[in-house]
Amino acid sequence: MTSAAHTPLAGRADALVIESRVDAGRAVLAPLGELVRGCADILAEKLAELPTGLGLVELDMTGVVFMDTAGLQFLETLGDYAHLHGVPVATVNWDGQPRRILELAGLDTTDPLHATRAAEPNPSSSSVVALERAEQLRLLEEEVEQLRHAIASRPVIDQARGILMATQGCTSEEAWTILRQASQLSNTKLRAVAAAVTASTGSDGAPPPEHVRTALKTAIADRGR
Repeated sequence: MTSAAHTPLAGRADALVIESRVDAGRAVLAPLGELVRGCADILAEKLAELPTGLGLVELDMTGVVFMDTAGLQFLETLGDYAHLHGVPVATVNWDGQPRRILELAGLDTTDPLHATRAAEPNPSSSSVVALERAEQLRLLEEEVEQLRHAIASRPVIDQARGILMATQGCTSEEAWTILRQASQLSNTKLRAVAAAVTASTGSDGAPPPEHVRTALKTAIADRGR
């Protein structure tokens, strides 16, 4: 049996697909895409389609390219299914950014479900645990936001590096250093500096703002020292 589920994300169709197959009492689900808002509901629907009498449900996470804190709800949904149906479950092949989120959440990257069903804390320590979890989630959300921003900024930064390499005869690493130093000197976000460099090369493109232009000149001059 093979099937797929879909959910839109930020205007994009099919951001998450869950393929499945069942063979000899073992179900393998393969999520493809991003574990973001709504992913737990999609998993719940997919689990509800599985036949009874399974001996194991395994999620192969190889195709998961991005995960925010909704991925923790995804894991809880899988854990709830195991508890309700008495079926062993496992997740395998965590890698890249999703693996980093598990690490930040304090979960075992080889068996994250074990930690999601930990025993309830005793009353005397519940408030401390709640505070620790809140701080943990805050750090996770900050890192996810930084990663989202980095992904969105990557194309324009790469373009600006290419322009500097062509106009200044520098290496890719030197172009990166110029952009980063110009960002620091002008107190301007790196993406904004890169966008100014890229825009200035167009046929009707305006030059970078004066403070950015000055910072770029200084960074380029420092490269030759």
